[in-house]
Amino acid sequence: MKNQLRQLQPKMSRFPRKERGVVLFIALIVLVAMSLAGIGMLRSVDTGNLIAGNLAFKQSTLNASDLGIETGFQWLLTQAGTTALDANIVASGYYANPPANDATLDWTDIANWGGSVVLATDAAGNTTRYIIHRLCPGVGTVTGQICAISTTSGTASGGSSSVGSTVFTSTNSVYYRVMARVDGPRNTSSITEANIQLTI
Repeated sequence: MKNQLRQLQPKMSRFPRKERGVVLFIALIVLVAMSLAGIGMLRSVDTGNLIAGNLAFKQSTLNASDLGIETGFQWLLTQAGTTALDANIVASGYYANPPANDATLDWTDIANWGGSVVLATDAAGNTTRYIIHRLCPGVGTVTGQICAISTTSGTASGGSSSVGSTVFTSTNSVYYRVMARVDGPRNTSSITEANIQLTI
């Protein structure tokens, strides 16, 4: 009987069975993956915010450039019809002709804006400057130069052109280029240009 009882009892191992830890390993992998996904999401949100902020600063400099164009235009209006525009007026940022290397000049380089007029920095931190060029090859009067000039004249067509026809004429106009540059926060900058036609 005792032998039969001994055979019925399960054999106990002297050493407990080792835990394999597979579930713990999988849980750690899932946690690492979730952490990486969260970090990636945070980085994408931060990048989106930075891009939106930079676009806002860029738009702010573009809006501020209107002040430079308008200031230069108003200065030109005060000088229109006078001989003052035949010579350079450096203090007002005016030049009777563009630079000799104007076609290849890099206006994005701040060093090329040395002769411009700098306006006060606005509340958004934008610094505006402008420069004016008369579109003539040299200083002096427009007469005898090949300037960018607009002129219109003409006569009425048809049979009436031979006798007492109406003649349409206008005075010559010279073109001026007003350029404005605005430098703002986060190294943002905008450059705008306007061509203005004034009567000689």
